[in-house]
Amino acid sequence: MGMEAVVEGLWALAEEAELHRDYGSAVKCLEAVLQCGASLLPLVEIRTRLRLASLLLSRSHNLNHAKSHLERALLLLGPAPPSALPLKFRAHSLLAHCYHLVGAIPPQKHILLRALQLLHQSSLPAGTAALLWSCNFHSQLASALAIEGDYPGALAALDSGLAAASELCRPELQMFFAASALHVHLLHWDDSSSVDAAVRRCSELWDSIPVDQRRHCLGLFFYNELLQTFFLLRICDYKSASQHVENLDAAMKDNVQKVHVVKGLVGELDAVNRGLSQSNFQRRERLLLCEKQSQLQGQLKALTGLDSDHLSSWEFEDKLLLAPPPLDGEWLPRSAVFALVDLMVVMVGRPKGVFKECGRRIQSGLHLIHEELVKLGINHGVREVDLQHSSIWMAGLYLMLLMQFLENKVAVELTRSEFVEAQEALVQMRNWFVRFPTILQGCESIIEMLRGQYAHSVGCFHEAAFHFIEASKLTESKSMQSMCQVYAAVSYICIGDAESSSQALDLVGPVFRIMDSFVGVREKTCIVFVYGLLLMRQHNPQEARIRLASGLKIAHQQLGNIQLVSQYLTILGTLALQLHDTGQAREILKSSLTLAKTLYDIPTQIWVLSVLTALYREVGERGNEMENSEYERRKEDDLQKRLSEAHSRIHHLDLIEKARIKVQPLHELAIKRAIAGPSTKADLDIPESIGLPTPPPAVLSSRLRDIDSVKRGKKKI
Repeated sequence: MGMEAVVEGLWALAEEAELHRDYGSAVKCLEAVLQCGASLLPLVEIRTRLRLASLLLSRSHNLNHAKSHLERALLLLGPAPPSALPLKFRAHSLLAHCYHLVGAIPPQKHILLRALQLLHQSSLPAGTAALLWSCNFHSQLASALAIEGDYPGALAALDSGLAAASELCRPELQMFFAASALHVHLLHWDDSSSVDAAVRRCSELWDSIPVDQRRHCLGLFFYNELLQTFFLLRICDYKSASQHVENLDAAMKDNVQKVHVVKGLVGELDAVNRGLSQSNFQRRERLLLCEKQSQLQGQLKALTGLDSDHLSSWEFEDKLLLAPPPLDGEWLPRSAVFALVDLMVVMVGRPKGVFKECGRRIQSGLHLIHEELVKLGINHGVREVDLQHSSIWMAGLYLMLLMQFLENKVAVELTRSEFVEAQEALVQMRNWFVRFPTILQGCESIIEMLRGQYAHSVGCFHEAAFHFIEASKLTESKSMQSMCQVYAAVSYICIGDAESSSQALDLVGPVFRIMDSFVGVREKTCIVFVYGLLLMRQHNPQEARIRLASGLKIAHQQLGNIQLVSQYLTILGTLALQLHDTGQAREILKSSLTLAKTLYDIPTQIWVLSVLTALYREVGERGNEMENSEYERRKEDDLQKRLSEAHSRIHHLDLIEKARIKVQPLHELAIKRAIAGPSTKADLDIPESIGLPTPPPAVLSSRLRDIDSVKRGKKKI
């Protein structure tokens, strides 16, 4: 047997092993080709090394071996003839990807710029192949520049890629670059008009893709819809965001079903192909098998848009591709995308109080993420220092998603007054942070803020204020800083003495002056809420009523956060009672109580009930007063039982302790690139999802009812 036949046989065996996910055998087959030594033709060696490097990069932790194969392939290519240019471009692209995985961004940029120069100077015809390579290199370059925080450079690279895609007259490829540019704009939101323009361009390009073609652009659909959702959540357009989330959820469920069908068809086709490879069938049986083969191939083509020769059910299950080869066209793995869809359902459902569905989606997302973490070798006891370098980026992605789900779980449980459940979720967040402090360093401020939320909810206001202030120090986000200052101000108001009121004023004053500078209205509604509280403390009920009414309108129409609406209504009902407008007070407070019951928000229910009791007393409705007072007492007993259980738990004192979380120092951990830039923050740019701390029940409500009994703060707003 000649050497050429041996090579072809080993290549075929490697391909078959890869189709069956036997990557170890595939690697051995390709390495066997390289062991043929001097008798191996240069082009055969180059092709083999490129295939082997691609396999090692995508399916193993052997980055150094992959890098060696790529460097050897480039050396063999030398001043490549025109016929070998595609191989040289492939080697450059894979080597750039390898540098990306090991965190070597300067060498990655260098190899990509060299590839673009080579492409510009090459004799490759200015046709489809050259333009696709241009798209590929500009896409990779934009990613590298974004990691370094060079957002203008990243956008310029994406514009060049978009120009090449336009020359190709490929609307789906244009959409890929437009969506990538929107992603960069969301990460670096410095000009709202530019972000709006990027959103519009994505919508226009998606609409330009023929409907029958869109069915086969599923990865692009998820990418665009999620980015549009992030944008709408950022500007607080929850109604429009909900429509996109419904589209995402429907597409996810449809894809799960489709993958199940495709896997079944591929299994049937494999069985038919095995039958056809045997020689003991009669002519009629073989004709029937051929007919069945053609039928199955047609069904698969209709479902996936791919020829069966190029379709692996496993690859179809794993990948949600954004662009065709040679582009590395996957944004996130399928599991991560589906976890994100679950997270978006939670994000739009939690403000509405749809807690049952939120709980189901949180569990679904956590299950998906834990499965992927186990695949990456992250199980009980594994810490940051134990990670393979090639796993760091993917581990960081899933760990950040994990923290987002746990953050929302804490918020849901605190709203429902399930303090022990919230405590357990918060302890999980703390433990993950202690194990992966560098990867999750951007979450420390969130954890501190949640410790403040927990402390506030269980009545530990001094500790709550401490953690909110610490959280504001740990973030560079102006939005997060302002929200934490507002939360701390609420805690200081609840303490109730003159010094605490003065501290609340000191915190609210600066953020009140800049509240209109934020994107969206989330910050403004919370700032106005606390500002109204302080105006009441300063015996200015008319001004407080005007301010709070304006904040309520925004909270109701744009945020749809019914807990915040309920709290606004409670304060406005209290003000109406102070101004002796008992008719309006009764109407407002009953609406507030209805919303608080919907949320299972016991502290707010008690707050409303206490004000209603005062109202009934003022209007002389003795029966209603007694009935309401008894209901209030039962709710207070229920709350005290929950609080006592939370206080008795082993982690309670650790969570409220006035100290930041202690982590072990790292020893020269080579993690910097993998967690650098946007990935250490909210790299998906999902807005922080926690609302205003729930005002304490009886304490604050009694102070708000009887303003004259409280001393004035030292300063005016």
